[in-house]
Amino acid sequence: MVTPRQAPGPRRERNIKGAPAEKEPTEAVPAYLLDRANPTTAKALSSQIKNKRAEKAARFSVPIPKVRGISEEELFKVVKTGKKVHQKGWKRVVTKPTFVGPDFTRRPVKYERFIRPMGLRYKKANVTHPTLNVTVQLPILGVKKNPSNPLIEVNVSDLGIVTASGKIAWGRYAQITNNPENDGCLNAVLLV
Repeated sequence: MVTPRQAPGPRRERNIKGAPAEKEPTEAVPAYLLDRANPTTAKALSSQIKNKRAEKAARFSVPIPKVRGISEEELFKVVKTGKKVHQKGWKRVVTKPTFVGPDFTRRPVKYERFIRPMGLRYKKANVTHPTLNVTVQLPILGVKKNPSNPLIEVNVSDLGIVTASGKIAWGRYAQITNNPENDGCLNAVLLV
């Protein structure tokens, strides 16, 4: 059985570190020495800062654990191109789902190293808002980190989410919850 930690009693008070209680100084004290008499306020302030950092980190923690990384052999398929005698294997076909921005244009076929099939390009995702329990199809703005931790940034301006300063939020991160290459669609949970 675990017993809770006891508050400092009269016997334990002398073991607590800190400056002994002194009477009011008669001379002027420099500003950098003013806080030394109160070690408890400094400790409370540092613990408050630690708590705020922990809350901020918890807000962006992902609800689903990380998935395994993908090797290059699994992600790309080598394509041999060129004349029959001089076939080279420098082109790669992407075999996993990809995201390309709205301003994406393919390079000329001769110079294209990575070929992204149209069927594996995703521009929209089915995003579920965890507190509202609503699923909305939102355009993808970008990919944060993939595939070790699948996070995407989606345009949430249609949802009307407001920031602390009162402005409408434009982009928020969402975590991918399904396997898009098997399902043919992209499902995600919004990180609120």
